[in-house]
Amino acid sequence: MGGVFLTVLFVQAVTAQAVNKYYYGDDAYEQVQISVYPRGRIVEFTNNPSGFCNSGMLIPGISILPKGFLFILYLLFLLYLFLGISIISDVFMSAIEVITSTRRTIYVKDDDGNMRKRNVAVWNPTIANLTLMALGSSAPEILLNCIETIKTLGSTPSELGIAAIIGSAAFNFLVITGVSIASVSEEDDTRTDEEIKEDDTPKGVKKVKDTGVFTVTSIFSLLAYGWLFFCLSDKDSIVTRTEAWVTMVLFFILVILAFIMDRVNAARTK
Repeated sequence: MGGVFLTVLFVQAVTAQAVNKYYYGDDAYEQVQISVYPRGRIVEFTNNPSGFCNSGMLIPGISILPKGFLFILYLLFLLYLFLGISIISDVFMSAIEVITSTRRTIYVKDDDGNMRKRNVAVWNPTIANLTLMALGSSAPEILLNCIETIKTLGSTPSELGIAAIIGSAAFNFLVITGVSIASVSEEDDTRTDEEIKEDDTPKGVKKVKDTGVFTVTSIFSLLAYGWLFFCLSDKDSIVTRTEAWVTMVLFFILVILAFIMDRVNAARTK
């Protein structure tokens, strides 16, 4: 029976190649894939323009199962992966918080000329937010892009990496900002009367203290999208090495300008 089946399949394949069709029973398909294993083989047919989905994470032949069952199976697997990412990200962010909260002791002169001991933070809050905290919150997208880049070296990369970055940034800008604004209320405001008086804002109202750093990051956010569009919309749609280096340098310029504005605001406040 196995030999007869292979013979029929071979005859159908040769006959169908003349019209670029493969037949299984009464159904016609545009592509066929045969995977050979020690205990047998799996023959798959598809009309999907993107072809077959081959991955080391997928069980061979799983695509022939009912689509409804695959939908539930993939959904449960994605939820399991999201749970693992949330646990790892929480541990990673906790480690970063320990690093950024590290303090050191310095001695400064007071108005009377006496040396006083002071505990100051090792990390500047602005630098920590733009580097370590950003790395922690964007670690999944960074790892995803690294994997996609390594897998597609020498060929056309997929759209998954850049789509993840844009989608994550849009979610942060819109959803997280909206929820944060909507969550502010008088009942949730835990500031003392002295802190409210010092902050010069009524209860239940929050504001951005350092608008200089906020302005720099806002401008560079828009610049990043514009630069990304410029790199991907040229005639050949190829990101050159020069464009990659310019992108890297722009990040360091952002950090330096934000740090300068932070120091300017600190001096003005003092």
